[in-house]
Order: sequence, then C-alpha cells, then structure tokens
Amino acid sequence: MTLETTHLALLHQALKSLHNSVTGNTYLVPGIWSGKETGSELVNPSEYFSTIIEGIIQGQKKPSTSSEDGDWRTGAVVYNLFIRLSAAFDHNGDGEISTEPLECGFRETGTLLKAIALLPYIKKLGANTLYLLPLTAPGKQCKKGSLGSPYAVKNPRQLDTMLNEPALGLSAEILLKAFVEAAHLLDMHVVFEFVFRTTSVDSDWIKEHPEWFYWLRDDESTRNYGPPGFDGDTLHRIKEQVDRHDMLYLPAPSEEYRNQFVAGNVTVHEENGQLQGTAADGTLCRVATAFSDWPPDDQQPAWTDVTYLKMHSHEAFNYIAYNTIRMYDCALENPETFNSSLWDEIAGIIPFYQDEYQIDGAMIDMGHALPSELKRTIVRKARDKKADFAFWDENFAPSPAIRDEGFNAVFGSLPFVIHDIVFIRGLLNHLNRTGVALPFFGTGENHNTPRVCFRYPGEEAGRNHSMFIFTLSAILPAIPFLQSGMELCEWYPVNLGLNFEDRDRELYPPEKLPLFSAFSCDWEKSNGLLPLNSYIKRILDIRSRFLDLILCGEKGSISIPYVSEPELFAVMRSFEGRSLLFIGNSNLWEERNGSLEFSMKEEALLELISETPFSIREHRLEVSCKPGQCLLFELPLPPEQ
Repeated sequence: MTLETTHLALLHQALKSLHNSVTGNTYLVPGIWSGKETGSELVNPSEYFSTIIEGIIQGQKKPSTSSEDGDWRTGAVVYNLFIRLSAAFDHNGDGEISTEPLECGFRETGTLLKAIALLPYIKKLGANTLYLLPLTAPGKQCKKGSLGSPYAVKNPRQLDTMLNEPALGLSAEILLKAFVEAAHLLDMHVVFEFVFRTTSVDSDWIKEHPEWFYWLRDDESTRNYGPPGFDGDTLHRIKEQVDRHDMLYLPAPSEEYRNQFVAGNVTVHEENGQLQGTAADGTLCRVATAFSDWPPDDQQPAWTDVTYLKMHSHEAFNYIAYNTIRMYDCALENPETFNSSLWDEIAGIIPFYQDEYQIDGAMIDMGHALPSELKRTIVRKARDKKADFAFWDENFAPSPAIRDEGFNAVFGSLPFVIHDIVFIRGLLNHLNRTGVALPFFGTGENHNTPRVCFRYPGEEAGRNHSMFIFTLSAILPAIPFLQSGMELCEWYPVNLGLNFEDRDRELYPPEKLPLFSAFSCDWEKSNGLLPLNSYIKRILDIRSRFLDLILCGEKGSISIPYVSEPELFAVMRSFEGRSLLFIGNSNLWEERNGSLEFSMKEEALLELISETPFSIREHRLEVSCKPGQCLLFELPLPPEQ
C-alpha cells in the first residue's frame, strides 16, 4: 500500500467516523461556506461534513505529482489559513466561541475537519495553494490569551490537540493527513509555516539540550531583563555598518548586559512546575525570553512566551542581541562555532513533515534571522525528497541573495507601502530599476499587520480599499495572497506585530487577539458589507490570462504612466509586445475623473473587469472611477511616459 492510498484511507476513516457520530440539526454553519453571500443555516454536522468529504472524494481526481504542466510554484494563488481562527464559528449561536467542545462533541474553535470542509469554498474563490500558520502544540508557560501563541512551539513534531474533533475520536495527526489528501484531490498544494528561530519557554528540548538555549542568572540582577540599550552614537554606527554589510566587530551590548547571561554547562530540573537551570558553579538560572532584536531600538513589546534558540556556541557571544540573533558578527561564520546538533535537528523537521503529511512547501518564520548555511541545508534536504518543494522566506526584500539560497518567494514589503500611493510609486519605481529577483506576496495584510479594513470597521471605504489593493497586487510580479477573512472585509486584527500604534496595543491585549484566544471572523454577516468573493474570482481569472506578462520581473517591466488626476494611480506591465494597464482610484470616498495620453490617436478598448467599451480619442483616454474602483485594459502599445 502506497503512502497516497494510506492517506486516502484516512480521509475515508474520517468519513466513517462522521457516519458513526450521532447528532441532530442543532449546529449552525455560515451560509457563505455553501455558496450563499450571508447568513447561517442549521445543519446536522455529521451529515454536513460527510456530504462535503464525499464530494471531494467522488467528484475530483487526484492529479499527477509530476510537473509536466510547468512549475506549480510560479502560478500559486495563496489562501492563508490560521485554522484555529479561519475555521472557527459560533455553532450554537450563543454569541461566544467556546474553547470546550459542544455537547454534540464538535468544537467551535477551528479544527482540521472544518478546514477540510472549507476547501471547496477556497478553491471556488480562485486559490490553488493553502498556507497554514503553525499547527504545533503551544507551550503553557507564560501562555498568552486563552489558547496560547502558535509561535510558542513546545515540540515542533507534535500537533495542537485543539485541532481535532472529539466527536470523531480521531487524532489531529490523522485529520491533518486527511486534510492534505483532500487538498491534493482538489489539485491544491499545501504549504506549512515552520518556526525554527524560537521555541516556547517551556520547550521539550530544554531538559534534553540546555546548550541550545540562552540562560539568565535567576536573581535580582535580571529582574528588569529586557533588550540591550545603545546610545545614539552606537546605534548610528550599528545601522551604518549593517547597511554596508560590514559585520566585522559589530558593537556589542554593555558588559553589564552581557554579564546577565550564564556561560558554560547548565543542568535542568523542574521546580514547582517551572524549568530551572543550574550552572556549573551552582548559579541558578532561567531561560532568557525573547524580544524584537532589529533594529536595536525597536519598540515592540517583549515576546515573553518564547525564547531564541542558540545557533552558535562561541563563548564571546553568549548573549541575546542583534549581532547574535540576526545580523551575525563575522566571528560566527567559523563552522567551529555552529551549534551543530541543533542545526541537524532543525534541518530534519521539514523532511519529517514531508514523509508524514506529504506537504508541498514551507514558509520559514524569521528566515531572515537564520544562518545562511543552515537555510541552505534546510532547502537542500527538503528538495532531495521533492524537487519542486516550495520555499518562502519571511523577508522584506526580494533580493538575488534570497533567491540564491533556494527560495521561491518572500513576504516582501507591499503591506507596508500599499496604503499610500506615494509610497507605492516609490517601491514600484525601485523595482522597475532593479528588477524583481523573485516574487513577493501580493497583499495588503497578513496576520502580523493591520487588516486592510482595520481603520474602516464595517465601512464601505474599507471594501473600496480592499478592491483597490487586491487588484493592484494582482498585476504585480507577486503571488496573490488572501489572508482568511480578507474576502469578508474583516477588520479585526489577528495580532499586533508591525505597523500598529500604542493606542492599538491598549485596545487589543493578547486575550482579545485571535492569535492567542478563541475568536471567529464574521462569516455570517461579512461585517455588514457585500463579500468580495465574486470580485476576487474575476480578478484572478483575468490575471491567469496574462500570467507570463505579470510574472515578468525584468528591469523596465513596471512603469507608472502619468494621469491628470493625482488620486488616480496607473501601472503599466509590459512584456514581449503585450501590455496590461491598471488604473485605480485611491480615493475611498469620492469619484475621480482623469485622462492618460497615448501615442496612438484612435483605439477601441475593452475594460476587462466590467467588460465595458472605452475609446482612445485624439491620443487621450478619459476615465471615471468610483471610490476604490479599478480598471484593467490590454493595450497594443504602452502609453507615452
């Protein structure tokens, strides 16, 4: 029996378990999951999920695993699932998302069974690749919120038991194999996010491998432990050196800060449920918690539930700071400093998931903070098993260096500039000059940034903004990226990572954030707005017709034509004699009119989204766009700049 048939058998096993569960019509599900725009419906959960799984098994044929039709990675359209949130719903209608199973044995928090049920919905939306945030069991010590952070990984090879459905009596591991199999039957690829730079502060590794961690003296001298401070001159020098890629003799934190850390061997025992270390000289110590290390004056709150892994064993660098965690000092390039046993363990994690779950790719959390040699080893080991295995890097710059490490895409910087056309123009002009070495994510949001609609909760302006950003992203040399809930104009933040303000942190502590606590997107009412599903599908269909042109990252392939109205933003994509013109209204409240000049005197055009005829007359194209409205045209020649 092959691994494929084994996993198909597990999908059948889930189906059998559903048939054996006894429930009534007491379970609410969102209407949108079944093709409606809003509302909910009362169903028998056993029958509801059985029907969907039967449809996946019977109605689809698993494609060949070969790449005869081209590299799947270049045509990826991503739907980002944080299963605990994405598949959550108030199934009993009491206004809360319970962390305990309902009386019928099914959960309200997101589960792998409900994620399987979402697959046909996601495929209909136009996505062909599923990107799953970490599924591993979170640590319990310093737990954030009611569920804990998925990035506080207790054991990288063990799944979160909250992802199962007690009514089925099946483990999360069995259901994950069934999920991946169902996705493959629908001709969809599955990418997992892996956390290799940090673990939970109560990691299973600590007892067995204390040398993989940084240890602090557990006394009064470290009660106020936090990021190292640098004076203004030193900060300037640090940033200047890093900008020059000069990592020789980077300024170290003060001796007082470095002396907080314990050197040498540490033995570990448990004290009142907490892990306690003892250094060789008898000094009591504890695992050092993490913080944002770059830039060295970053103001993000401390990451109290996670700790950095100690990638190097150099005695002079036995502390946590920017030059030991990310911007590695040149002294750490010596292989003798590599923490080899840790590197070997990390490099074996993705192959384990390939063997166990048949995944198709990996996003590396904080990949920019891993040693380059380790990253190359991780990539090589995975590609030895599957040549077209995808690697994405949580890096802002789509640089040749990242491409040369074997990565296929980066997160990129689009979410940080796409809310202001002045910054968008600057980024696109830069990419046009330099070229795009590898794709970035085409999105205005992810789980660490504000939602596109964050500043416009339940307002039409948020929907207009979403349409503008998604359409613009779809014509760039990028991978379309749909964070779950984006199609609902969801505004509630998942996490306060980047681009948030102090007032946001006051309003949304961990117990109110979906990354840490039980929560659901507004599947039932779509935040009082018309969902974007049909619009997203239309844009993705148009994109597929121009895919070679859009994916071209060569210098000169992105230009910004002049428009007479400043709030109308235009982008021209050109490749091998074809041109695609985007025009969008960045004003989210008012209609705007403008014109573009062309070398051609007369030309009939068809606007691709609305299929409305337009005309160039006397070298000029006149357009009128409602708030957030976008237009797409195929042109025989680009406009004059």
